[in-house]
Amino acid sequence: MKQIQLLNKIDKIGTDEFDREKYTLSETAENPCGILVRSSSMHEMDFGDNLLAIARAGAGVNNIPIERCSEKGIVVFNSPGANANGVKELTIAALLISSRNIVGGINWANAQKGQAEVAKLVEKGKSKFAGPELRGKTLGVIGLGAVGGMVANAAYSLGMDVIGCDPYLTVSAAWSLSRAIIRAENYDEIYAKSDYITIH
Repeated sequence: MKQIQLLNKIDKIGTDEFDREKYTLSETAENPCGILVRSSSMHEMDFGDNLLAIARAGAGVNNIPIERCSEKGIVVFNSPGANANGVKELTIAALLISSRNIVGGINWANAQKGQAEVAKLVEKGKSKFAGPELRGKTLGVIGLGAVGGMVANAAYSLGMDVIGCDPYLTVSAAWSLSRAIIRAENYDEIYAKSDYITIH
């Protein structure tokens, strides 16, 4: 039976891919043949002789000692784009929260608890938290890969004008972009024309 060590909580959708008649998965595996990791730093870890591969549940590999792994013949995998939709949703939420002062509105509403005639207080106080709508505003997107492309398309769907810049844009990523996304020549153009900027 081959052992796989889990350094972080790995979603069931990933761990269910392992045939349990061939693999055991645990946080305490000794001398595993594989390691699944999200964010734990592995730079100070000792690697056993059985270790063949490290799989990173995420895009970056800065928490894995790549050079040492290469020297020992340990293959390192990552999964760019696996969480792109979740990051896109959080980015859009951040745009809404910052633009419309949603947190301030929540705090104000919570402070009204127990007040008499709440309807009148709300009518009087709600204008403090209106904020500008995103529709018609310009979003500058720096980096149009898996996440940036999804953010650009979602923002366009919300009625925003979107300009983007990515000197390393792949053909595949370009095909995923809405035709309405405007290409900026450089970052300075993004800075000059955008009401909001997001970096991916």
